[in-house]
Amino acid sequence: MNLNTFPTKGNLILAKNSLALAKQGYELMDKKRNILIRELMELIDKASSIQTEIDSTYAAAYAALQQANIELGIHTVQDIAASIAPEESITIKTRSIMGTEIPLVGYTPSTSSKPAYAFYGTKEALDVARQKFERVKALTVELSTVETSAYRLATNIKKTQKRANALKNITIPTYEVLVKSISNALEEKEREEFTRLKVIKERIS
Repeated sequence: MNLNTFPTKGNLILAKNSLALAKQGYELMDKKRNILIRELMELIDKASSIQTEIDSTYAAAYAALQQANIELGIHTVQDIAASIAPEESITIKTRSIMGTEIPLVGYTPSTSSKPAYAFYGTKEALDVARQKFERVKALTVELSTVETSAYRLATNIKKTQKRANALKNITIPTYEVLVKSISNALEEKEREEFTRLKVIKERIS
């Protein structure tokens, strides 16, 4: 509503309703922001834990791979790696948190402990490297879910914060000023009307 809105009771009711709606909207935005921040903090803690594990697992996996390269030869290991089928068990779904779409990356590890290569002609170092990288794969999938979710939550928190600030610092004060202005104008009119009626009554008397 315009601050220069004509001071009538109807406009006062509209202004009060708009003010109440703006305050309700701010409360909802504030609650949404707090919920999103709580979810984000949980994800940050989880990401930190996964990152620590994935760093140590990567180091162990590459050390095992290096040992396999030494024992079998780089070209042999490359040939074996090329024969492994692409990963096709990864799925992506989503869930909503206060309107924020969060990805759920699923990964189903193979239940078979049998590798894609023959045991003949290979050594234990290759088996160790394979197991380490299987763990790396699972952790990478989990970390991708957490990091993408955290990024989307942070983006939505920023938008929610802007909307809450706009309601708190612009919209609500504007309607408060408008309600006060219309109320004062109506009270002044009532006083003028009361004075006018009193004068008329005195003249009639």
